[in-house]
Amino acid sequence: MEQSYTKSVDEVLEYFNVDEQTGLSDDQVKRATEKYGPNELPAEEGKPLWELILEQFDDLLVKILLLAAVISFVLAWFEEDDQEQVTAFVEPFVILTILIANAVVGVWQERNAESAIEALKEYEPDIAKVVRKNHKGVQRIRASLLVPGDIVECSVGDKVPADIRISTIHSTTIRIDQSILTGESVSVIKHSDPIPDPRAVNQDKKNILFSGTNISTGKCRGIVIGTGLNTEIGKIRNEMLDTETEKTPLQQKLDEFSQQLSKVITVICVAVWAINIGHFNDPAHGGSWIKGAIYYFKIAVALAVAAIPEGLPAVITTCLALGTRRMAKKNCIVRSLPSVETLGCTSVICSDKTGTLTTNQMSVCRMFVFEKVEGNDISTHQFEITGSTYAPDGDIYLGGKKIKTGDYATLEEISTICAMCNDSSVDYNETKDIYEKVGEATEVALSVLTEKMNFYNTDKSTLNKREKGMAVNHVIQQMWRKEFTLEFSRDRKSMSVYCVPNKPTRTPGGARMFCKGAPEGLLDRCTHVRVDGNKIPMSPAIKNEIMKHVKAYGTGRDTLRCLALATIDNPPRREDMDLEDSRKFIQYETNMTFVGVAGMLDPPREEVLNSIKQCRKAGVRVIVITGDNKATAEAICRRIGVFGENESTEGMSYTGREFDELSQEDQRSAVMRARLFARVEPTHKSKIVEYLQAEGEISAMTGDGVNDAPALKKAEIGIAMGSGTAVAKTASDILYCL
Repeated sequence: MEQSYTKSVDEVLEYFNVDEQTGLSDDQVKRATEKYGPNELPAEEGKPLWELILEQFDDLLVKILLLAAVISFVLAWFEEDDQEQVTAFVEPFVILTILIANAVVGVWQERNAESAIEALKEYEPDIAKVVRKNHKGVQRIRASLLVPGDIVECSVGDKVPADIRISTIHSTTIRIDQSILTGESVSVIKHSDPIPDPRAVNQDKKNILFSGTNISTGKCRGIVIGTGLNTEIGKIRNEMLDTETEKTPLQQKLDEFSQQLSKVITVICVAVWAINIGHFNDPAHGGSWIKGAIYYFKIAVALAVAAIPEGLPAVITTCLALGTRRMAKKNCIVRSLPSVETLGCTSVICSDKTGTLTTNQMSVCRMFVFEKVEGNDISTHQFEITGSTYAPDGDIYLGGKKIKTGDYATLEEISTICAMCNDSSVDYNETKDIYEKVGEATEVALSVLTEKMNFYNTDKSTLNKREKGMAVNHVIQQMWRKEFTLEFSRDRKSMSVYCVPNKPTRTPGGARMFCKGAPEGLLDRCTHVRVDGNKIPMSPAIKNEIMKHVKAYGTGRDTLRCLALATIDNPPRREDMDLEDSRKFIQYETNMTFVGVAGMLDPPREEVLNSIKQCRKAGVRVIVITGDNKATAEAICRRIGVFGENESTEGMSYTGREFDELSQEDQRSAVMRARLFARVEPTHKSKIVEYLQAEGEISAMTGDGVNDAPALKKAEIGIAMGSGTAVAKTASDILYCL
């Protein structure tokens, strides 16, 4: 169903003639299967091996060398001197060996290109939970058997089996990690309301679950609106199939050289043979005109063979192979030999942001608590936190000096809220030797912050890497027993946990509720503020001070995602709460005490800033192309040097929507001057690369997601991150491993 995101749930149900409670009948499923086919990406019909081999010889220089080898072989065969005949066979043998080696490399690269399409199939889930009329309740079936109109249930941990229009949300909220498809750095909250904008990009389709993405939190039911090739991931597959691989500058130059060489050799050979027509009847040829003609033809052919640079492919291959060795020392795996030369010719680098320029690991980099409140004399402690990954490594700084967190009483409460108001964790991956998130990225960032603060000086010296990841969190979690969670909801923009102490804490009292949420939503329910461990009534001046800092965190160079942290020292009794009705949660999250604000972002990789400077010195332009929010992308661009600290981005920064609204000529002009394209879809990335190629630019594309694959294949050179998706890796020419 086209633009189902703009329709109401009832309209979508009516279109597919289905009831949300009972689902499709077996007859409807059968008809839909015949019409739409199975819910899977069709296997790519690869070319037969013989066809791939023949294609490797469909090149003018190769044809010239092949012809030279054949002629050399024929001349060697008719050589009268046996010793010279053996020597004469060496030349055609060497030529053929070189051509066969090049063909083997070409076939291998061609097979890799096909595997990029096949790698998309890893995002196809095996199982779907579906409701159908002729069966009781929710049944588990193979995802490939889904059809448009099916009623499907999805819950936390599931991989979405098809493109689904959400009809009912069974939890207080549902979050989706769709970064592989849209490039967004954080999970997205979805809802079931219609989206009025008929031109919305995928990032704005908040009522659609995209096939292959993951459910981070929550549970919902929805109607399948797209299967197989009609899903967004299926469209990416089609775009990759339609994308023609561009020849590298070296390959283009060799083609030009081959054409010129063939013309020159042909003219010279014909001229040599024609000049000697008068000598065809010489007595040396026995007076036979035919023998003379053959003799001078052999001379002309020998001259042509001598003029052909048989060793050129070998020299080129050897030089490029040496280049790949040097690249390997810099952690770059070269998958296509000509790309080594292309890298040196690159004039524009189009780079994805999330996971490429940034770590794709949310990290708390700033936070503040109150230092002093005396009338209008209000001051805060502004902390800076180092470390840009999920590894529990980093320090806390105040005023540029490293501090001991135990000296600041309020940080104990910050640590407790971060550890307890949290359903996520980090896990150490021994194979990759990295720490990975388990759950929600923003919550994982708070868990890592707790480890970095290490308020209770937990000894980690005897722990292994896996234990170090959550050691401090476990200490705090042993001090408290989590009774229940009031889940996040869109209306109150906060969540909280009800905890009972297992051990005495510095803050006396019984049960507590720890809360986190959007500052603007949480502050309205705060009646007090924590100041150096003391509880002080909230005032308009204090509230203005908080919002001033929150605004500073959320704008300018940082554009941090801010979370306010608070406690309820005297929460309602558990038996007085209705935990089944999420609409009442806001009544229980009142009379809160504001503790502090944590500001986080997906930080840039440490080496990026210097790399951008080096590119600029080398005359290479860098364009950032991302599916993430424009304000966030601009902030990252300022941090890495794509934009100056106070430089205006007018005319140099566009969203996908703004780019689409331009005329074709204005789009071309925008591509040639812009440095950032945000909130884009995969088609935008390929289109931008096309415009650059039309202007004679040699483009390199870097990326790590499924949404980057078409552009990685389209650009003269595609560079994938080693930490990225299999699709991006197999569509690329070079793989960069950190």
